[in-house]
Amino acid sequence: MLKEDSNTLNVVGTMNVAFVLINAEMGSDLTKDLKEIQEVKEFYGVYGVYDYVVRLEAENMEKLKDAITNKIRRLKNVRSTLTMMVID
Repeated sequence: MLKEDSNTLNVVGTMNVAFVLINAEMGSDLTKDLKEIQEVKEFYGVYGVYDYVVRLEAENMEKLKDAITNKIRRLKNVRSTLTMMVID
């Protein structure tokens, strides 16, 4: 689910970006919770080992780490995550 205007493109290198794979409790829906996190720009429910793929953006690495550690990982039905930070 894309949260921003699909016509808006960010120039690579201007924002810090990460992808987070989320394993959630069986049958749980994180849609509402993920929509409320400002740094989450888009997310998709997927089949397989993980249940969600989430793309986050923040103006600096500290804010990005904070969003992952203190917002996503602390959601009630999140069992585990795998984070991939985008490099230049």
